[in-house]
Amino acid sequence: MTEQAIDMNALAEKIEKHSAFIEDIRTELNKVIIGQTYMIDRLLVGLLTNGHVLLEGVPGLAKTLTVSSLAKVISTNFQRIQFTPDLLPADLIGTLIYNQKEGDFFVKKGPIFANIILADEINRSPAKVQSALLEAMQEKQVTIGEETFKLDEPFLVLATQNPVEQEGTYPLPEAQVDRFMLKLNIDYPTETEELEIMRRMAKTGAKTELSPVVKPETILEARKVVNEIYMDEKVEKYIVDLVFATRKPKNYGLDDLVDLIGFGGSPRATINLNLAARAQAFMEHRAYVTPEDVRTIAMDVLRHRIIPTFEAEAEDISSEDIVEKIMSNVQVP
Repeated sequence: MTEQAIDMNALAEKIEKHSAFIEDIRTELNKVIIGQTYMIDRLLVGLLTNGHVLLEGVPGLAKTLTVSSLAKVISTNFQRIQFTPDLLPADLIGTLIYNQKEGDFFVKKGPIFANIILADEINRSPAKVQSALLEAMQEKQVTIGEETFKLDEPFLVLATQNPVEQEGTYPLPEAQVDRFMLKLNIDYPTETEELEIMRRMAKTGAKTELSPVVKPETILEARKVVNEIYMDEKVEKYIVDLVFATRKPKNYGLDDLVDLIGFGGSPRATINLNLAARAQAFMEHRAYVTPEDVRTIAMDVLRHRIIPTFEAEAEDISSEDIVEKIMSNVQVP
């Protein structure tokens, strides 16, 4: 047996041990969340990779319920912040308050000081508030007055956007959307799921209590193990090819996309696709990444990083259509 095989066997055992909690989380969440497997799995990917997630979907699809439930089952502090046009950066990160009795200022921390933040309808707040949140996401710290405060780990921002009622909203600039590791498009449940939702939820006062099944330390330990998952050079090259095809489609025989892509994915897309694919393998209790792991997560990593041209918009071609075309044409190892 080769040294590589011995290492892989040891790694496989380590992954099996450290990823066991994934099933516990799914089981506990399924007590209150019916369907929405896709949303739950992607939130877990964000949790495992320290990556923030942007969720887009019409109201009533259990986005808020799923996020708050996730915070309960991993025993972390949760804050839901409703973004509105009159919200100020100080309402988010905190401010200095003058103490008349003592004659000095003291820091009053804002709701950003929690482990899991639900930024509800992030596009309803002005640019200053969005920037304050995105700075906290990037730097993992907040400055109030002259003091800088580190945010507790795990720190995860899950932001929602409503695709309808765009009047009076402030769309996130492309450069800021790029800070989110994943952008999810949440869809309606199936008929079977909706029937189960109705039967379970259409009861006055019906409420299911969730129990914490995982400690934050377990999540932080799992993040280290995710970094150890083996990725073959061919899979790494496949990730780079997918991202490069968004920048130079002609090199990949995608001549018809040349005039449809304004800007392609940044190096952040490559890094996040690598991390997310590793997390996908971890969630399936595997010690190595397959091309299918990359394909499973690629749409959510790339859809918000490709900016279509006016020509694409005129032809009603979305960034998702472009990603699908690239994935169909770039050779899979």
